[in-house]
Amino acid sequence: MSYNGRSKTQAKKHPYLTGNFAPVTQTWTPTPVTWTGTLPKELNGGMYVRNGGNPMANADLGREAHWFDGDGMLSGVWFSRSPNNANELDVQFVNQFVLTDVLLSQVESSTLRTPILPSIATLTNPASSLFWIIWRIMRTVFIVLLSHLPGSGFAVKRISVANTSVLYHDGRALATCESGPPMRLTLPGLETVGWFDGNTVEGEPESEDKKEEPTLGGTGPLSWMREWSTGHPKVDNATGELVLFHCSFAPPYVQYSLIPPTGSNIEDHHSSDDASRIINAAVPGCTGGKLMHDFGVSKHNTVILDLPLSLSPLNLAKNSPVVAYEPWKPSRYGVFPRQHPEAVRWFETDGCCIFHTANTWDEYDADGNVAAVSLLACRLTSASVVFSAGNITPPPHPNHKDVIREKPMSFFAKYDDEVDRQDPEKMDETSPLISYKDAVPNSLGASSGLPISDDDEEQCRLYYYRFSLESATENVITHQFALAAIPVEFPTVSPLTAMDSARYIYACSTSNESFGAALGKASKIDILVRFDVKALLVRAQVEPPDAVTGCVDNRTLSQIMASSDPNDPIKVFRFPPKHYGQEATFIPRSRRGSAINKNTAFDEDDGYLVFYVFDEHQLNEDGECKEDAKSELWVLDAQTMARVECKIQLPTRIPYGLHGNWFTEEQIARQKGVEMVRALPAAATDTRWSRIKRSIHGRLG
Repeated sequence: MSYNGRSKTQAKKHPYLTGNFAPVTQTWTPTPVTWTGTLPKELNGGMYVRNGGNPMANADLGREAHWFDGDGMLSGVWFSRSPNNANELDVQFVNQFVLTDVLLSQVESSTLRTPILPSIATLTNPASSLFWIIWRIMRTVFIVLLSHLPGSGFAVKRISVANTSVLYHDGRALATCESGPPMRLTLPGLETVGWFDGNTVEGEPESEDKKEEPTLGGTGPLSWMREWSTGHPKVDNATGELVLFHCSFAPPYVQYSLIPPTGSNIEDHHSSDDASRIINAAVPGCTGGKLMHDFGVSKHNTVILDLPLSLSPLNLAKNSPVVAYEPWKPSRYGVFPRQHPEAVRWFETDGCCIFHTANTWDEYDADGNVAAVSLLACRLTSASVVFSAGNITPPPHPNHKDVIREKPMSFFAKYDDEVDRQDPEKMDETSPLISYKDAVPNSLGASSGLPISDDDEEQCRLYYYRFSLESATENVITHQFALAAIPVEFPTVSPLTAMDSARYIYACSTSNESFGAALGKASKIDILVRFDVKALLVRAQVEPPDAVTGCVDNRTLSQIMASSDPNDPIKVFRFPPKHYGQEATFIPRSRRGSAINKNTAFDEDDGYLVFYVFDEHQLNEDGECKEDAKSELWVLDAQTMARVECKIQLPTRIPYGLHGNWFTEEQIARQKGVEMVRALPAAATDTRWSRIKRSIHGRLG
């Protein structure tokens, strides 16, 4: 099915609506695909799914577009066993929109030219007037209210676009986003079932022994806000518990939920000794409404990130954007036992931004008590991503110093492999930044007019924190430093070591070293990095880095790529020229030795990385994707970080997006029953009310 509503002329003007960032308009039911190479047996029966924003209505977006906007679209490859031979695979591709309330209402309201929700770019842009921001918010409220009046085909009850991540818990695959609860989908068809309220999902058959349990958000006038859930809930593979937090701009600001598995799924997990269900428990001590995207969860503890990046309409009263970064304020980390958020302990240090954590684990004393909690995260020293991913010139960092030397290219900046690389950060310091309206794409579609911050203070590094719990009266961060100087984002670990001390962390980078902030700047990934965390932390014990600003490994990415040391703690995989990837997901190789003995020793890096790849040779002279442009799914050997085992050819392209996950054959088979799935609305009947409503929407734009 295709959706037409994109103005190609307008899309070319915005870096996040052009090239392979542009949304796709066609969806695919499970369709057989071909591949080259050898399919590892670990893929048999499983499915890789990636989520990401794909704005369906964007004809009049103009400046108001942000990479984090857009309706959720799921793109998956299912390694189905052949019905005629279980040892053969019938590999199929499928992609579907997440049919949220907002998307369904948008489809019904054909005269709406811009999305129902205001863009993140509108809320962060310092140039947005107070009147314009209030108008965009009130427009959303008005459209939502209209959808509840008699005669409307679909009422908007939740404003989430479910476009961030995807995970599996208690027999359900769930799509997530900060602005609402998780949304259930089916595997392998990727059909939308309904919102998960912490107990049940609309569209599932009602259980006869259903218990009346509290739901996410609870009741009351602010319940819709309290059910806003992190885009990165955590699932404990040992206990089966779903751990998530809810952040809003109303006190207590952050609430916490822990949902154990139910029914037959309980038998497959080892429940913790004091396992119990927690719904919307307050985390005391948070300083206000924040843009909290991720958090850390270990076997016994949870870490909440209260960082100086606020998200609150109350900022407007201070003449600040709804989203504002205040790096002079401290970063605060709330550590508490997983079952006891009321026992939170707050640790403070220098201000920063963290959008993604990589690994969290407990350290024990001689008596087996937790003595410290360690956290690995991608730490940014500026919030440029929030601005540059919306094509907005980032404000200067308070510690910015003009740099005379030629600066290296920023992380995820546009680039190619030609000799005459053009980098906005290498422009003369007095040169004005070019707005998207003036940008002219080069022959590869790489616009040289992206708004790049030239702050030398910007970094995005894999960073290590250690929060000591040994003292009952003092909260001390005993270690805080970067493992390496190279910029990385989108970290991942093996599911076998999640919430434990993972030796290997995998992340994304570029072939051009940088001190620029991660994610933004029309991010295009052509490097995957593997860190041997154990080796780097051992090195840090021998030569301790400076606190906060120190680095264990100060090499550039070029120096790392030139290394011939087989035991180098940092290894990289570089994509072929003009090929760009997305976040990788780790799939463990089947354990060697007895399949019955789960304690059999295994190499943690023994497995595969799967990720989507796009060849930008498929762009035309204007930097737009050709109509027949297609992506591939690559399977990389994680031990060698060099051998691509196979490449699956897809029938369409996959826009550069956000987060993915691997679903096993067993998980697909053990999904809870579904009674009804969501569907696109039928053609609206031509009534007086529908004509009035279309007229109102037309005036709203």
